[in-house]
Amino acid sequence: MRPATRHAVPPAGDICRLSAVELAGAVRERRLSVREVVTAFLDRIEAVNPLVNAIVSLRDRADILAEADRADAHLARGGKAGSLFGLPIAIKDLALTKGLRTTFGSPIFADFVPGEDDFFVERVRKAGAIIIGKTNVPEFGLGSNTYN
Repeated sequence: MRPATRHAVPPAGDICRLSAVELAGAVRERRLSVREVVTAFLDRIEAVNPLVNAIVSLRDRADILAEADRADAHLARGGKAGSLFGLPIAIKDLALTKGLRTTFGSPIFADFVPGEDDFFVERVRKAGAIIIGKTNVPEFGLGSNTYN
């Protein structure tokens, strides 16, 4: 039996319960706007992250929402939507993310902001995802878990 935690994690809203496939379909079919999806996930992060410290670098909310608005405008003009179009994605903090702090889980790199993306991060962006931040990792990925 698991011991009780000090803080209960609040339940997720309906949008946050959808799978990536369901979210992508709802965005492509314009049943949900990218702004609605991103806002739901940012609100969830704001509510839960202080308890779990899963997100270690988060882009500015206004910048993320502006990117979401551009994605919605792209769809409104009849633009093509990639497989991850409009989905908020957080990248493990072991990968280079252009313009977004990358620490590799180490205080040595606390202020490192790369000027380029790792190859797979480029692919995620090209598929239309909105990179919102970075997720916690053990220092240099050496280990199987973190003590957040």
